Amino acid sequence: MLSGKTILLGVTGGIAAYKSVEIVSRLRKQGAEVYVVMTKAATEFVTPLTFRSMSANPVYTSLFEEPKTWNIEHISLAEQVDASLIAPATANILAKMVTGISDDFLSTVLLAVRTPIFVAPAMNHAMYHHPATQKNLEILRERDIRIIGPAQGFQACGSEGDGRMSEPQDIINVLEDYFSQSRQNRYMSGKKVLVTAGGTREPIDPVRYIGNFSTGKMGYAVAQAFAEAGAQVTLVSAPSEIAVPSGVEVVSISTAEEMYTEVLRRFPEQDIVIKAAAVADYRPVVRETQKMKKSNQSVRLELVPNPDILTTLGQKKQEQFLVGFAAETQNPLDNGWEKMKRKKADILIVNDVTLPGAGFGTDTNIVTFLFADGRRRDLPQMSKLEIARQLVEEIAHLKSKTKE
Repeated sequence: MLSGKTILLGVTGGIAAYKSVEIVSRLRKQGAEVYVVMTKAATEFVTPLTFRSMSANPVYTSLFEEPKTWNIEHISLAEQVDASLIAPATANILAKMVTGISDDFLSTVLLAVRTPIFVAPAMNHAMYHHPATQKNLEILRERDIRIIGPAQGFQACGSEGDGRMSEPQDIINVLEDYFSQSRQNRYMSGKKVLVTAGGTREPIDPVRYIGNFSTGKMGYAVAQAFAEAGAQVTLVSAPSEIAVPSGVEVVSISTAEEMYTEVLRRFPEQDIVIKAAAVADYRPVVRETQKMKKSNQSVRLELVPNPDILTTLGQKKQEQFLVGFAAETQNPLDNGWEKMKRKKADILIVNDVTLPGAGFGTDTNIVTFLFADGRRRDLPQMSKLEIARQLVEEIAHLKSKTKE
């Protein structure tokens, strides 16, 4: 899967830099072209000559050294790679990636890269668990940076715990899985996919609204998975703090009625629609124009139903493939089957939001796929992105059977 791929390997200043020599060797044995970029600190652990000998390519260590080609090198390199791997990735480079600091060749080239970036953290156990490092990793994940490891074991400082860089073969396996998945799913190229995400907000007055606990993580993961598969993705999103996946067009809305309008307007030209948003069922009859002042009197808030977007799409669909989500707190399967039939979805994804590791705001989920033909598929707890990729595969399989 790596044959013919061009990989940028960033090596930063950690003792695990010696393992990166093996990574270069394994990549080249599989037919990949490797360009190594080293930070100044990395050169204290392994010499550039070692990587130059192993990669058979120039090694980049400084923005200001004599150019090896007559291009602007950090831009030229960023444009030609199929993926970038930072191994070892120190706490320092993780922080630079989050804040956009570009004070050396590696941090600068990473700002220009538009292909997938993988990082293999390597640091002391305490440094890895520091709140700043954990927050930086969380932000990088939201930006679609793929984190590999770290592993557990004995560390150079004499302590033991997680923070060790993953083994070279484990890192190579992750790259292989990525390119394998991308190659298998590229036939989604040319498909138009619309995804909804986030929790809508129904204003009560200029400072208050009715909402829910949805963060948009599941919907954004679905958008990313379809984009990875080559689809043309439009994401209609309620307010969310999650970074928009690369290659995805976002349409920002706030209320259920705004989402209804945007989705219905785009629906006729779509091939696949995934309704992952948590749309408020009700909205206030009256939206106050001024802030309601607090008093000691009880307040009655009259609500009216919002339009049911999934039901409307089910009634209007022609050739479109329609997927809905059902967040339940009791009898999830019974409620899910009833909802799927009533709303004419092709797949309904059900989850019990009361389970640990599932529901709103988590990075993982526990779901069941319900199919229009009566089948069901239970998935164990896994990341929301992996669930999204499983959904892409299921839809691709069903659509290929339709063509046969």
